[in-house]
Formats: sequence, C-alpha cells, structure tokens
Amino acid sequence: MKILLTFPGQGPQRPGMLQNLPQGEAILREASEALNEDASALDSAEALRHTRAVQLCLLIAGVAHARELERQGLAFAMTSGLSIGAYPAAVVAGALAFDDALRLVALRGQLMEQAYPAGYGLTAIIGLTQSELEPLLGEESWLANINAERQLVIAGSEAAMQATAERAKAAGAQKTHRLAVSVPSHCALLAEPAAKLAEAFKAVTIVRPRRAWLSSSSGRVLWQPAQIADDLAYNMSRTVRWHEAMIAANERDVRLAIEVPPGAVLTGLTRQAFSEGEALSLEQGGYELALTLAKRLQAGG
Repeated sequence: MKILLTFPGQGPQRPGMLQNLPQGEAILREASEALNEDASALDSAEALRHTRAVQLCLLIAGVAHARELERQGLAFAMTSGLSIGAYPAAVVAGALAFDDALRLVALRGQLMEQAYPAGYGLTAIIGLTQSELEPLLGEESWLANINAERQLVIAGSEAAMQATAERAKAAGAQKTHRLAVSVPSHCALLAEPAAKLAEAFKAVTIVRPRRAWLSSSSGRVLWQPAQIADDLAYNMSRTVRWHEAMIAANERDVRLAIEVPPGAVLTGLTRQAFSEGEALSLEQGGYELALTLAKRLQAGG
C-alpha cells in the first residue's frame, strides 16, 4: 500500500502564505538566489494579482511542505499535481531540480499572463457529466478540467463562458461559478505559450524520477525524462484529468493521498475518485495526523 502527495493548482493562494513555511528561511533564500529577486515578497496581496507570483508561491510552498514531511520520516511513493502543482510534484519526485523549476515556473506564469491579459478565464460547472456538458460548449469555450465526475471546468472568453454556463444551468447544472483565474488555462488558446515554454525546457536537464510521477493531464505515471518535460511544458494547454489520475493512483495501490498546503480542494476531489483508502489535507489535519495515518497504513492497519 502506497502514499501519494498531491499539489494544488491556482485558487487557494493567499497573502502571507510564504511567511511561516517549514524551514522557511532556507527555502526562500534558495528561491531568491534562483530568481535573482526577493522571493519573500511574492506573497503580498499586490504580487498575488499576477499569475507569475501565484504560481511561484505554490511551487515554493509545495516543495517546503513536502521536504518537511520527508524530514519527519514520511515515506511516499508517488506525487501528482494539478496544473502548476505538477511542477512541485516533479521536484519532489526527483525529476526536476528546484532552481530549474523556479525559473521555468516564472517564465510559465509570465507567458500565460501575457497571452491573455484580460477578458478570459475559467468557470466551474457543477452537476453535469462530461458527456452532458460537451455538446453545450460553443465557440471560444473549451473543457479545461475534469476534476470529478460531475465537477468540471470550462475555459474561454468571458462571453463564451457565460453563454455556456447559461446553457448548462438550463440543462440541469446545480451551480456555475466564475473562478478567480484570469487565464484560459488547459485549452487550445495556450498552445502558443506552451510551445515557447517547451523551448525553454531544452536547456534544462530532466532525469528519471526516484518516485512515481503521475501526470494529471494523461492520468498516467511517467518515468521517461522526455515525456515528463513534454507534459510539464504543455500541461497549460491540455485538459486536466484529475479524476482519471486519482483513479489510476488508487488502482496502483495508493491508499493515502496527502495534499500539501495551501487548501483542501484536491482532498475532496480525490475522495470522490478513490474506491478505497483515505485522502487528507495537510492544512486541515496537520503533520501529526498525516504521519499517524501513514504509520498505520505502513503497518498494515
């Protein structure tokens, strides 16, 4: 029986999220040196208005908490992350160096924000299945995330998303909600920025990970460096298949999924996908509970 660490995408970030990290001074110094800027300023309310800062904060926080879990003796076999969360997952799996990840994520956020500075984004559609929603998509709207069987996200222009949301409500959707994301992630609109990021990956060394790295774009565990690089570069333009990925993790004998801060969204989604086992948000349960559940699992109970 195995343990999985999960890393969130954009949404749960908040001002001050880097100020009380485990071993925070050391990791912020690492980040500052790699970025050639003061990383501790990335989590101000003003900075978090920008995609680049949000994504860097999620990367730094994810790696910090994973390192602390490892320092406290947690033995985990697999990592996976939603969207930007794939980057800290790759660092913790051992496929990507932290300093390279910082520079790539800084570029990723910049490319995404520059591509669509206004008028586009993401909208959650709750209560419809993929087969029910897809016929309702119009021009300039795409299926972006399959987070759970009936929890989907669309991307596109404001007008197109609003029109699709209205059709979804008429078709029986329980809720539609415009997300606080200003970029139309995980659709064809970001193909060009993704290609530019792929060029940057050519200057970075990706290695075979020492832990299984589970792609949330394909729902597959990837081991080959070239496949991991392609997945990381292009995941901004590919549909997120979190539900499929978590089913795959469960089928690979994962029985405990621990979500690193910030937030607990992935924990709820993972519980919906698991047919057996447990999912835990570190932010809600704390290190002590996570380690207790891990020890119980590893002891066979």
